[in-house]
Amino acid sequence: MPLANTASYPIWVNVLLFLAAGLVIWFAGGRLTTALDAVAAKTRLDHAFVGMLLLGGITSLPEVANTITAASIGKPALAINNLLGSAAINVLLLAVVDAFIGRQAVTSIVAKPSTMMMAATCMIVLIVIAGLITVGDVPVAGLGAGSIAIAVLAVLSFWLSASHDKRSPWMVDEDGDGKPDTAEDDPAPQASLTRLWVEIAITGAAIFAAGYTLSEVGDGLATQLGLTSAVVGFGLIGTATSLPELVTIIAALKLNRPEMAFGQVLGTNFVNLALFPLSDAFFRGEPVINTLGKFETVSALLGATLIGIFMVGLLEHRDRTIFKMGVDSAAVIVVFLGGLAVLAQL
Repeated sequence: MPLANTASYPIWVNVLLFLAAGLVIWFAGGRLTTALDAVAAKTRLDHAFVGMLLLGGITSLPEVANTITAASIGKPALAINNLLGSAAINVLLLAVVDAFIGRQAVTSIVAKPSTMMMAATCMIVLIVIAGLITVGDVPVAGLGAGSIAIAVLAVLSFWLSASHDKRSPWMVDEDGDGKPDTAEDDPAPQASLTRLWVEIAITGAAIFAAGYTLSEVGDGLATQLGLTSAVVGFGLIGTATSLPELVTIIAALKLNRPEMAFGQVLGTNFVNLALFPLSDAFFRGEPVINTLGKFETVSALLGATLIGIFMVGLLEHRDRTIFKMGVDSAAVIVVFLGGLAVLAQL
C-alpha cells in the first residue's frame, strides 16, 4: 500500500525519512549477513549458494515493492530502470567496497567456479534484455512474452549457477597439492538454527519496510526536483534500493567471504531481473518492454559490461591492485562513470 503522497511533504522531511530508512537498512543488513554466515556454518551450506539464494533474495525485497508500486501507478520506466539501475550499481558497490576492505584484489581470493558461472549467465540475461528492448515485445496472457522469457532465463541461470560447483570439472589449486583451495571450516556458532532463522526473518522484514520507504520517498523527492522517471529509477531509487547490498557486501568481505559477496550481488541481479513479468502484471497497458528505449538499452549493456570486467578478473585470478583495490575494480568504477555520462546525454 503506497505511503501518503510524499511529494507533498517538505523536502527536509523527505530527506530525514530517507536517512532514517537508510540507517535501518544499514544495521539490519549487517545483522542479516552475520546471521546467514552462522546458518552456513551450522548447516555446512556453501557460502556462494547462501549469498546467491538467501542474501540475494532477501535484499531484493525493496525492488519487489518498488516494481509493484511503480507499475500500478502507470510508471513502468520507473520500475524497470530501478531493476536495471540496481543491476549496475550492485556491481559498482562491489568494486567500491574492494577499495576499503583489505589490500588484496577481491577477485584474487575467489576460489569457486560457480562465481564465474554466475557472472557469465548474468551477462547473458542483461544482453538479452537489451536485445528485446530493441526488437520489441508481444502480449501473451496479459504479460509480455519477452518479460516471461527474461524471467525464465534468469531463473534457469540461477539454477545453473547454484548447482555448478557439483558439476564443475575444474578447481582453483594455487598451492599445487591437487586439492581445491578452500577456507578452513569455522566452528559452528552457539546460537540455535531456530533463533538464527527468527533473526533473519526480522531483519528481512526490516529491510523490506525500509527499502519500500526509500522507494516511496525517493519518488517524492524526484517529483520535487523535477527529474524524469528514467533518471529517478536508475539513479536515485536504484541507489536507494541497493543500500542493503552495500551493507551486506561490506559485512561479507569483513567476514572474508568473497564468494558470499559475489553471490549476493549476482543473486540479487537474477532475482531483480526475474521481476519483469511482475511489472507487466501490474501495468495497465502494452508490454512494459515496448515502453522502453535507448536509455534502458544502454543501462542493460552497462550492467553486462561491468560484470564482464569482473569476469576477466576472476579468470585472471591475480592480485593486481591500484589505490588499494583490484585493477578490475578500478576499471569497473571508471566504466560506470563513463556509462553515467552516456546515460546523461540520453
